[in-house]
Amino acid sequence: MDKLIITAAVCGAEVTKKHNPAVPYTIEELAREAEGAYKAGASIIHLHVREDDGTPTQSAKRFKAAIEAIMTKCPDVIIQPSTGGAVGMTADERLQPLALSPEMATLDCGTLNFGGDDIFVNTENMIIEFVSRMNKLKIKPECEVFDKSMIDTALRLSAKGHIPSPLHFNLVMGVNGGISGTPRDLLFMRGSLPPDATFTVSGVGKCQLDMAVMAIIMGGHVRVGFEDNVYLKKGILLKSNAEIVKKIARIAGEFNREIATPDEARSILKLAV
Repeated sequence: MDKLIITAAVCGAEVTKKHNPAVPYTIEELAREAEGAYKAGASIIHLHVREDDGTPTQSAKRFKAAIEAIMTKCPDVIIQPSTGGAVGMTADERLQPLALSPEMATLDCGTLNFGGDDIFVNTENMIIEFVSRMNKLKIKPECEVFDKSMIDTALRLSAKGHIPSPLHFNLVMGVNGGISGTPRDLLFMRGSLPPDATFTVSGVGKCQLDMAVMAIIMGGHVRVGFEDNVYLKKGILLKSNAEIVKKIARIAGEFNREIATPDEARSILKLAV
C-alpha cells in the first residue's frame, strides 16, 4: 500500500469567515495556513484564492502571489490550483491559473446542481478544452468526480485520448447534488475506477471523518481542510487547517499508513519532473 498523500484544501471559494473566522482570505493568511498544513503532513495544497475582502477570484496575478508566498514557506510542496473557481464564473475565468504551469490542477468532470439556483456547469466540450490546455502544459489533471456518471465521463474521455493515463481521481462525497458520503457509496465509487488509477477522497461536512478513515483503510488518499468542513467535530470549529491534517495523520498512524512527503507524492501520482 502506498504512503498516504494528504491534500489540504485551505480555503475554497464558498466558505467564509462567517462560517469560521480562521478561513484565510489574504495572501499572508493563505501562506500561513498552507505552511501549517504542510508542517502537519500535507504534501499537496489545493488552492483557491480570494481578494482581501473574501471575494473569490481566478486571477492569475492573485494565484501567482499566493503560490510565491506559499513556496517561500514550503519550497517542496505540490500546489494544485482549482479550475473550478466559483459558481457563475466563465470557462476563461476559471482557466487563468493554468498560465502559471502548476504541477497539478483540478479537472471537474461533470455538471452539478449545488442547490437552489446554483448550477456548477462543466459540459463535455468544456472538460475537453480544460484538459487539452493542461496536456499542452504538462499539468497533471485531478479528475474531480461528484457521482458515478462523472467517473464514466472521465473514463470515456480517457479512452478517446483526452485525459492521459494513469488517471488520478478526487472522489467528492456528500456535496449537495452529488453522491452521498456513506460507506456504501464510497465502495461503489472506488469499485468503478480502473485498476491503475490513484484516488483521493474528499468527505464534505459531517461525512468527512468517515470518508477519510475509509480512504486510509482502502489504500486511497485524503483531502481535508476549510473548503470541505470548518469543524473539528460537532459544535467545535477548527482553529486551522493544520489541526485537521494532524488528526488525519494521527489516525493514519493507527492503521500503519505512513504519510507521504511531497516528493513521494510526486512519485505515487507520476507527476512530470
